[in-house]
Amino acid sequence: MIHPLVIVTYLGFHAVFVVPPALGLAVPALSAPTRNDLDVPVGGLAAIVALALLYTTPWDNYLIERGVWHYGEDVVAGTFWHAPLGEYLFIALQPLVTALWLARVHDGGAPGPVATARDRLGGALAGVAVGVVGAALLTADATYYLGAILLWAAPILALQWAVGWPYLWHYGRTVAVAVAVPTVYFWLADRIALWQGLWVISDRYTVGVDVLGLPVEEALFFLVTNLFIVQGLVLYEWVVERWR
Repeated sequence: MIHPLVIVTYLGFHAVFVVPPALGLAVPALSAPTRNDLDVPVGGLAAIVALALLYTTPWDNYLIERGVWHYGEDVVAGTFWHAPLGEYLFIALQPLVTALWLARVHDGGAPGPVATARDRLGGALAGVAVGVVGAALLTADATYYLGAILLWAAPILALQWAVGWPYLWHYGRTVAVAVAVPTVYFWLADRIALWQGLWVISDRYTVGVDVLGLPVEEALFFLVTNLFIVQGLVLYEWVVERWR
C-alpha cells in the first residue's frame, strides 16, 4: 500500500498534492529580503500560465472526448467543455509550483552563451523532429497518447530551443534539477490518483508499459510540461536581462 490517505475528488487532489507545495515554496519567496535571495519572474509566470491554458485546453479536451482518459464517478465538481474544472486549475497551478521551485535553484538572468543563426535552426529542427515522431505514433491506437503528447509538445520545444538551447545547455545541471524534482513529485501524485481511481487511462490508447504503476505516457506528460515551464522561465529571465 502506498499510503492510507483516500482522496475522493479532483479538488481534494489539489488540496493534498498541489496547494501544500505551492504554499510551502511561496512563503520563502514572499519573505525573501532581496531579489537575489529568491525571485519568481512574475511576468514570465503569468505569461506561461496564460499560454498553458490557451494551448493545452483544446488538446486536453480533444483527448478526453476521444476517450484517452476519463474520470471516476463523482470525482469532478463540474465541467467546462469536456474537461473538469479541476483540470483547468491544475494547468494553472502546476506552473506555479514548478516556478517557485525553479526560483530556489536558479539565479535568474545569469550570463551565458548566445545562440547563433545555425544554433537557432538546429534547435527548431530538433523540435520539428519531435513532432515528426509524434505524428508517426498517432497512426496506431496503442501509441496514440504518446504521439499526441509529442506532437503537442513539438512547437513549444522548437520555439524554446530555437531561442536559446546553448544557454539552456550551459546551465543544464540547474535546468535538470529544476525539472526533475517537480516531475518526480507529480509522478508520485499522479500514481496515487490513478491508484485511487480519480482518473483512468485508456488501455486502448496506451502502450501498456508502466513504471511502478505509472503509465509511461503520464510520465512523459509531466516531464514535458515541466520542461516547458522551466525552459520558458529560464529563457524569459535571460532575455529580459539582455534587453536591460
